Amino acid sequence: MKSNLKEIWKNRKQILEGITNSVIRDEFVEDVARVRRELCEQCPSKGDECVMPGTAPCCNECGCSLAFKTRSLSSECPLDKWKALMTEEQEDELEKL
Repeated sequence: MKSNLKEIWKNRKQILEGITNSVIRDEFVEDVARVRRELCEQCPSKGDECVMPGTAPCCNECGCSLAFKTRSLSSECPLDKWKALMTEEQEDELEKL
């Protein structure tokens, strides 16, 4: 795994966004996550090398749980297989609504 806890800490807002979106389900977010997961399923970097134990499957490039990362609209694939749909600032504004 190329990631470490320092990298995860840097991405904590995106991870929290993914966790929130996995608990409070939205049809649009679920559609985005479904498309992203399909790409991740075919990726050789999909695996069990998670920074947080028990959250597999994970991205072996960044160590993030795919269940959370694919639901974070401000996250992008570290291998450039899918892009962020909004910035972290836009996500913060959306949460205020």
